[in-house]
Amino acid sequence: MAILSIQSHVAYGYVGNRSATFPLQRLGHEVWSVNTVQFSNHTGYGRWRGQVFEPSHVAEVVNGIADRGVLAECQAVLSGYMGDAATGSAILDAVAQVRAANPRALYCCDPVIGDVGRGIFVRPGIPEFLRERAVPIADIITPNQFELEFLTGRTVHTLADALEAAAALRQKGPRVVLVTSLLREGTAPGTIEMMAATDAGAWLVLTPQLPLEPPPNGAGDAVAALFLSHLLRGRDAGEALGETAASIFGIFSATQAAGTRELQLVAAQEELVNPSRRFAVERVA
Repeated sequence: MAILSIQSHVAYGYVGNRSATFPLQRLGHEVWSVNTVQFSNHTGYGRWRGQVFEPSHVAEVVNGIADRGVLAECQAVLSGYMGDAATGSAILDAVAQVRAANPRALYCCDPVIGDVGRGIFVRPGIPEFLRERAVPIADIITPNQFELEFLTGRTVHTLADALEAAAALRQKGPRVVLVTSLLREGTAPGTIEMMAATDAGAWLVLTPQLPLEPPPNGAGDAVAALFLSHLLRGRDAGEALGETAASIFGIFSATQAAGTRELQLVAAQEELVNPSRRFAVERVA
């Protein structure tokens, strides 16, 4: 299956397309990577070099793919870090092109806005663009808890809050919501949850929260890619959640063992296809 992935790119490390492309390829997908930025490394290091590409550059690359007459083969569009709000329009144009060629193609939007503790860390205009224009046309949305709260205007403290926020987000357009990190009241210390919700139900998975300091960047990008892959392979949201949680935990474990802040996607690639540890998935709605 071919996936058009429109995200950031770094030469060193694993975020954006560098974090999403290899897992998708390892799971058997053709990936057409279109980069919204090209940086030396991710911005978490505090210093980087490179540039944010103009929206016209993104559109030109997508149009070049369309010129090959292959968009009907594309099963999904995956978008992540945009770099600039104006780039968002080029991404939505790409989604429209793909859907025109293949009406069954899915749009998975990873709404990169910010995180708990850091707040909003993207350029002005991006959060509003995601909330008002990208979310309504997405089939799948993969926010973290902070992004879920921003997109819905709700505060999440409990499981009931999370379920209500996910339902509110689905009412805006997406059929599937994956909350990639959930810390709620009553969660055992040293653990973290992910939750997937659809109109057919909601599922929760609990994993240990490994003491990685600083936390590796790019995990959300990998999670969105893994979850999308498993959905495309015909798994329901609960099954896709379990597979995704198992794989990312395996990658985190390898990253901790390596003593690095960069995800060990290549070194621990077997975790992508055959995770060494699995976790119970609980149906909660």
